Amino acid sequence: MKFLMSKSVGFCGAWFSVLSILLVSSLFLSGCEKKESLSIDTEDDTVVIACGMVAQEFEACEKGVALWCAKTGKKAKVVPVPMGSNEKLTLFQQHLAAESPDIDIYPIDVIWPGLLANHLVDLTPYVSGALRKQYIPQIIQSATVNGKIVALPLYVQVGLLYYRKDLLEKYNLPVPVSWEELETTSRKIMEGERPQGNDQLWGFLFQGRADEGLTCNALEWISSYKGGGQIVEPNGQVSVDNPAAISIVNRIAGWVGTLSPKGALNYKQEDARGVFQLGQAIFMRNWPYAWPVLNSEDSPVAGKIGITRLPQGGKDGKSSGTTGGSNFAVSKYSRRKADAINLVLFLTSAPELKRRALEHGYYPTMTHLYEDPEVLAISPVAGIMLDVLKGATPRPAAQTGPKYSQASAIFWNMVHSTLSGKAPAEKTLAKAAKKLNFISKDGTRWYKAKK
Repeated sequence: MKFLMSKSVGFCGAWFSVLSILLVSSLFLSGCEKKESLSIDTEDDTVVIACGMVAQEFEACEKGVALWCAKTGKKAKVVPVPMGSNEKLTLFQQHLAAESPDIDIYPIDVIWPGLLANHLVDLTPYVSGALRKQYIPQIIQSATVNGKIVALPLYVQVGLLYYRKDLLEKYNLPVPVSWEELETTSRKIMEGERPQGNDQLWGFLFQGRADEGLTCNALEWISSYKGGGQIVEPNGQVSVDNPAAISIVNRIAGWVGTLSPKGALNYKQEDARGVFQLGQAIFMRNWPYAWPVLNSEDSPVAGKIGITRLPQGGKDGKSSGTTGGSNFAVSKYSRRKADAINLVLFLTSAPELKRRALEHGYYPTMTHLYEDPEVLAISPVAGIMLDVLKGATPRPAAQTGPKYSQASAIFWNMVHSTLSGKAPAEKTLAKAAKKLNFISKDGTRWYKAKK
């Protein structure tokens, strides 16, 4: 079963045929033997680049490719990928394992370089020392595996708190600093608004679907508390089963159906953004990409919202946003490596990163761009973005290596069990710890580094 969508756009004398590559059938997703592969007809001199579909991501990519095409006279074809992180990774792994040459450039999540490195071109020879220094250190480091730069950073994300500033002003309430304050503020505003006919208003929206999005959200909750940890510590020690983590996961579970809609247990980022944009929530956790969309001319909440750091955990905790973002990588199996590398270097160059920031709201991955007045004007967060990133919590991809996907799935499934009321966090996080320790080699060593 293939889900196909086509669209053609003319760029610099070449025609870009946009073909959906959401080719994973329902049988494949359910674990049956049938698998589908990508088959994209293209000319030998046409670079094929896959681009994301969330919000303005595809539009931003499509325009960048068009600019490269106009500048170089080269040809390129843009193909969209599934929106879900898990579906996207499954498709990429399937395609790369088959050593297919059909896709030259892949959009790689910041946590995937270690998983896909063996299939990617080493870009280190094309990145000078001066260029490398321009990138935010932790962002370029996440794209480096065993000393090799296997992808170049495209944009950076970090979990942030969106809020209805008009409602906070109406009730003369400050922006909450802690999760406890967010709960109190939400209840007060809901109690005031619902009797007035705003019965669809919720307090807090988050990404609660049992997938990578929930790992990001739940990691932000637990790491914001003193002693909450980050699921697996940098030394490989499993830390998820602790009092702070148990307490906050149980607290959030208590919000489901009261402060948060039950539907949030199936929300991805765009689901939460859509509900918030309809004016049906006071607070929302989401990525920075949502800011320009929420403030578009036809948005019901345009001009009514604010954006800030996520709440800290209690009085002695910290604000802890999970880092995210995307890179571009070149497939080892590409027949057009030279042109593909050239396109990646163009799309991740400072001028293009700035254009994406100004036109599409994607935060750049180069430090010096945050000194640019135009970039700083993107949103209220732009001025503190580097500072927010310094306090951000990375997902434990580095310490778990190729077992990260398995470790993350264990975590999000156990948290989802608590949020959906199946078992308290005391049981689910203890079970998560047991499973995580089992898949590590000796309780701390997750994989053997390649020499």
